Amino acid sequence: MRLNVRNLRGNVVRTVDVRDDVFGVAMNRTLVHQVVVGQLANARQGTAATKTRAQASGGGAKPRPQKGTGASRQGSIRSPLWRGGGRAFGPHPRSYRHKTTRRAKRGAFKAVLSDKAGNGLLIVVENLELSEVKTREMAAVLERLDAEDRVLLVADGADSQVLRATRNIPSVKMLPAVLLNTLDVLRARKIVMTLEALRKVEETWAGPFIRHKKSEAVAHAETEEAA
Repeated sequence: MRLNVRNLRGNVVRTVDVRDDVFGVAMNRTLVHQVVVGQLANARQGTAATKTRAQASGGGAKPRPQKGTGASRQGSIRSPLWRGGGRAFGPHPRSYRHKTTRRAKRGAFKAVLSDKAGNGLLIVVENLELSEVKTREMAAVLERLDAEDRVLLVADGADSQVLRATRNIPSVKMLPAVLLNTLDVLRARKIVMTLEALRKVEETWAGPFIRHKKSEAVAHAETEEAA
């Protein structure tokens, strides 16, 4: 597969070969959905909490006689029926942890990245060497690249001053190549990636998934520690 490389004026200067096992993977919507649901679930804190009637303060005495008042029978002012009482079936701290295999994460990431590349939503630039390190200059570059709304900038190799100038643009999110993930790629309308970042992505994600088995020495040491 070949991708166009643009300069900062938005003109195509050349093309580069990229690996088909990273940028030419077929879309698997079921797998992508599974990974995105897991990623969103793992981002939840699970700290929401409410008090039950046993935890709410007060309510030690029966608020009124059982009979003779004509009112309803009540045993505590901290019943869920009373204002200020405990809550029935309210949320309590819990873990929303969703386990996703590394093989699934790799497959989903390469599927969404390939979809962006196949639809012309992945813009590769040679570098990000600005004539003037200003936010307005970076905004003008993105405008010339036709990438202004919900942009994911993968700027490996760019100067730190350029990255500081880009932070002030609210529609741009920056990530290094090694931290790319399915959800951020999926959310972005367009991805702007330097050529160095492109090669880093290939280096990180190319090839089949290999499960590294523990050496016998490491496994024996862990067994002794557990004993």
